Amino acid sequence: MKLSINKSRGLWWIVSSVIILAGIISMVISWQQLGSPLRPSLDFVGGTRLQFERDCSQTTNCATPIDINVVRDVAKAQGLGDSSIQVIADKETGKDNGVLIRTKTLTPEQRTQLQNAISEKIGAFDPQKNQIDTVGPTIGQELFRSGIIALVVSFLGIIIYMAVRFQWDYAVFAIVALFHDVLITVGIFSILGLVAGTEADSLFIVALLTITGFSVNDTVVIYDRIRETLKINPNLSFAAIVDDAVNQTLARSINTTLTVLLTLLAIFLFGGETLHNFALALIIGFTAGAYSSIFIASTLLCWWRERNGESALTNPTDSVDASADS
Repeated sequence: MKLSINKSRGLWWIVSSVIILAGIISMVISWQQLGSPLRPSLDFVGGTRLQFERDCSQTTNCATPIDINVVRDVAKAQGLGDSSIQVIADKETGKDNGVLIRTKTLTPEQRTQLQNAISEKIGAFDPQKNQIDTVGPTIGQELFRSGIIALVVSFLGIIIYMAVRFQWDYAVFAIVALFHDVLITVGIFSILGLVAGTEADSLFIVALLTITGFSVNDTVVIYDRIRETLKINPNLSFAAIVDDAVNQTLARSINTTLTVLLTLLAIFLFGGETLHNFALALIIGFTAGAYSSIFIASTLLCWWRERNGESALTNPTDSVDASADS
């Protein structure tokens, strides 16, 4: 069965527009509530991260599950009511015997006081498993600035590459597809930040950079096939050529994406707390990238060529090459 993606391109655009609009609305709400379009982690805003795990070698110490409301009450009593608190699984047993707290910067005395107060309520902690990290706001700002610069440089590099490799309209719509993928990833993370407390850390910037590379690679494969088909069949309508190119590369795109997603799903499920959000961002972005390469970048290019009455190559040298090949 062959897809005729251009017949339903309005549907593909509506699906993307709805998701992007929902993400933008979420980012506006998040900005009003948190002062940021995403829920920032300590990597960006600075503060203290404390991870405590109960000592289950002690009799009855882990007999009852941790009540997160009890931990919140203890934090509130310590003047830390706005802290982010999560119950996490013990790496050895897989049971929820740990607590992860992200809060403002604490002094050693405040950290010890908080630890002792929580330990009295939910059980003794294993000192060998406790983790405490402190990030200053200056470092967080520098990480954010460096990440944004890296994103801008990568986009500029992709624009130059696409403009040299293809015609300018190919490059424009490849960049539109990249913005599509980034907006969907950021938007969904913003929604998750509001409803599930999902935070964007420094690895989120790395994920966005990886997503742009993956997405443009898929788009280049389809654009290459469009250009080759144009040379062989210059008299076909551009819509038919695009549909044919997409169908020729569809199996490759699906197989590549599924293979990568299976690996990312394993990292998401078993990679630990540090890589959890990183893998989630890549899963969202790679899925959006495969979708945009097939249904957004190619259909937008077709719409533009039809709008301008172009059903064949606009580059004279390409027409000569096509004649020679035939």
